[in-house]
Formats: sequence, C-alpha cells, structure tokens
Amino acid sequence: MARKRKADEHENLERWLLTYADLITLLLAFFIVMYSMSKVDSKKFGKMKEALSGALRGGTTAIKKGDQIGALPGSGVLNVGGLKTLGENIEKGAELISEEKLISTEVSERGLIIHIMESALFRSGSAELEPKAMAILDLVAQQIKELPNHIRVEGHTDNRPINTPKYPSNWELSSDRATQVLRYLTDSRILDPKKISALGFGEFRPMASNDTDENRANNRRVDIVVLTEEMSGAEPSSQFYNP
Repeated sequence: MARKRKADEHENLERWLLTYADLITLLLAFFIVMYSMSKVDSKKFGKMKEALSGALRGGTTAIKKGDQIGALPGSGVLNVGGLKTLGENIEKGAELISEEKLISTEVSERGLIIHIMESALFRSGSAELEPKAMAILDLVAQQIKELPNHIRVEGHTDNRPINTPKYPSNWELSSDRATQVLRYLTDSRILDPKKISALGFGEFRPMASNDTDENRANNRRVDIVVLTEEMSGAEPSSQFYNP
C-alpha cells in the first residue's frame, strides 16, 4: 500500500507541467500574432511615408484608402502625378481653342481643380452660356468623363455687388452659373448626373484680393473639381435613385 501511495503522489506532482505547457503555448501564439500585426503596420507606415515624401517633393504618389498607393487615373484612384498630367492636358487643349488663357489647373488636398474664367463661359452679370463655352466644356468633359470620382462644379464671383430682378446678390449669380455648367455637362450626356453636383460661393472664395481689375477677373470663374477618392466617398449616395 505504501508503494502505491508514493506512485500516486509522484503522478500528481507532475500534473502542473501540463498546465504550464499549455500556458507557454498560448503565450507563444499570442506573441507571434502581436509580432505579425506589428510587421503589417510597419509596412503600411512605410508606404504612407513614401507617399507623403513623394507628394511633398511633387512626385507621383499619393495616399488613398486601403493598401494600394499610386494607382493611375481611371483605376479608382487619382494620384498626384496623374492629376498633374490630366491638368496639363486640359490646359494644352484650351490653348488650341483660344489664344487667351481661359483655363488654369491646380492640385490640392481636394483633388484636381480646373479654373475656367468667366470670359470663357458668360457675359458679365449673366449665367447664360456663350456659344464659345461649349468647346471649353466639351474639352474638359472628354478628359474627365471616364473617371469614377465625383465632380463638383463651383461658381465664383468678384466682390462687386449685383442687384437685378434675377440676381439680387452674387449668391444667386454664382449658383446659377454652376448649375448651367452642370446642366450642359449632364444634358449632353457627357457626365453621369449621379456623380456631379453644383455649388455657389458668391464672392467668398476668391483666388486673389479684389484690389485690381486683373484679380477681380480671376475671381470671376467656375471651378470644376475632380474630388479625390476619399472626398468622393463622402458624397451622399445615389443608390436609391430610380430614373
């Protein structure tokens, strides 16, 4: 009996090894998972660092949602280099239409901004598109129509007041101008109406101080903005639209 009791005691003393081994296994698995996560994060951080460096140097990379960085226009992402190239193509095309500089472009955190001067589209104090406006708008539309990004049309004026029965202030004039440009782009079926919107800013988003005739002329404009993927995703959804 004494020998059997000793054997039982020896067996019971070794049970703790099973629990200890399970604990070590769980800890090992935990640290492996944590290490793997840290490696993934470091890769993402590296890509973000490269993108920021490229953007600040005027390079061809930009940050987008997800892992993909630096995709080309038309693939769902507009990178800095692609936006600049698109803007340059539009400016060159405008030079073939008119000797005047009617269009200028810039890339900002919002996306590609295409500035179209008032003289290319309207008479002073009017929101009726001039015949020459069609060529300018067709040029821009052909360059951006295949992009999946949302397009925003923004009307701007200078700070000189207007007070007519149709336009009691610059708010109405700038909004109507943006809407007329939008109507042309959608009625001609060049752009998808579900991916475009119009805004009027009046005189409150000038490009320059309204202290000279030249600056005021630059402030009287319509901007067509190709929004970045992130800003496009923030636009209201059209999923319930039924034509």
